[in-house]
Amino acid sequence: MKSAEHLSIVAGKLVLVLFLSCLYLFSFTQKNDIIIEDPVLPQVNSGIKAPGWLNLRNIVITGNKKTKDYIIKREMGILPGDSVLISTLTDRLKKIRQYIYNTTLFVTVKVEPILLNAFEFDIIVTVKERFYIFPLPQFQLVDRSFDEWLVKYKGSFSRVNYGIKFVHYNVSGRKDQFRLNLINGYTRNISASYNAPYSNAKLTEGFYVDAGFSQSKEIAYKTNYDNSFGYFKNDGFVRDYWYINGGYTIRKAIKKMQTISVGYSHTQVSDTIISNNFNPHYFNNNTPSQGFIDFAYTVKYTDVNNILYPLEGISGFISLQKRGFGLTGGINMFSIEGQYNKFIDLGKKWYTSMQFAGKIKLPFEQPFINQRALGDRNTFLRGLEYYTIDGVAFSTAKFNLKREILNFTIPTFFKSKTYNKIPFKFYAKAFTDFGYVYSKEKPATRLNNKLLSTAGVGVDILTLYDIHIRFDYSLNQLGKKQLAVNNRSGF
Repeated sequence: MKSAEHLSIVAGKLVLVLFLSCLYLFSFTQKNDIIIEDPVLPQVNSGIKAPGWLNLRNIVITGNKKTKDYIIKREMGILPGDSVLISTLTDRLKKIRQYIYNTTLFVTVKVEPILLNAFEFDIIVTVKERFYIFPLPQFQLVDRSFDEWLVKYKGSFSRVNYGIKFVHYNVSGRKDQFRLNLINGYTRNISASYNAPYSNAKLTEGFYVDAGFSQSKEIAYKTNYDNSFGYFKNDGFVRDYWYINGGYTIRKAIKKMQTISVGYSHTQVSDTIISNNFNPHYFNNNTPSQGFIDFAYTVKYTDVNNILYPLEGISGFISLQKRGFGLTGGINMFSIEGQYNKFIDLGKKWYTSMQFAGKIKLPFEQPFINQRALGDRNTFLRGLEYYTIDGVAFSTAKFNLKREILNFTIPTFFKSKTYNKIPFKFYAKAFTDFGYVYSKEKPATRLNNKLLSTAGVGVDILTLYDIHIRFDYSLNQLGKKQLAVNNRSGF
């Protein structure tokens, strides 16, 4: 008991340090959130020596066919009539380009000053819009390989997921997104969402709604000692799940955003799963169905050169969540999660970065469905991507050193000026990750309640639309080497 209590205290301290770091980050959020490609500033032959000021007369937007002018201007952090110190104009224009590009609405963004006289200037913003509509057909095998599906299961379509995923990234020209998933087969999934980040006249508030229904013929019902899932399955569906969520966002400036959300979800599983022969702690009660409400508040801070693949700047978030109320033995959880990222340009195409993250769930007696920690979605250590490490508290620290080694374009022979060539950048990297996951459950798995460490080398490939593919060759503390290829938005 004493050792468990000690580990609990250690885990709590680790997470607390991470939260304090994030709080420190957000305490320095400024009102004038302004940064982007280096524009070439023309010579000012006015006879006025710096320090001197220029007054912005007008902003001209060109190249946008779908996106509204006022959405672009909202992200610039500067208005006609504002004055800019001449010595800071180049840096100010770089920031403006950065924030417009980070809307993820454009392939390229160019920001240029036009000097009208010794005291006034205009800003010309030229953008090239991305494709906003993506209908993506889906065909996914449940089995590990095509041969296994074809030989063992005779190509049965009962073991295939098929359908369509549709997304529109800019429905009305105000960066509002609509998503629709229609998947059938081994797993059924019907879901839709709509996100409108600029819903008021001042463009400082937004909202989102999403809902969905899914059925599964196979679900994880426990975590094995070797940190793999134990699966329950039969010929019929063993899990029905539906949810509905809504959220309200506040983004008065550029770098900081707050989100308040509420949702309800309901899960029904096969009676067998919660039996003593499988996992009576799946819900922590003796009913095969569970419904609960989620309340959450999140603060995000982002000031990086490229929001999809940052090389310079800082970002992070803090999130508070209340799940359920514990009525009649139901779900009851309060969690705190935080993350801090620092990206540094070392010069001569060298870059380094670090990430600190952590989460704690209270009380520690949580059911299996609330035990996800490392190995869940984008929360993992490189070298342990394929291990499931459950727990009620975790902390991670990740470090990168990378260098750009290739930068070239390939012509597409399209007539489009926007897509007449495809850019490629290659970054070679070395990395090391550390982590700790605390679990009160006994017996714990072999990777719980101990320091985790991995290291490796790899290559990141960045191309059109900031699509990036990661090749990571790593060694973990179990002595196992692995090559992982993924496009998950991990650090």
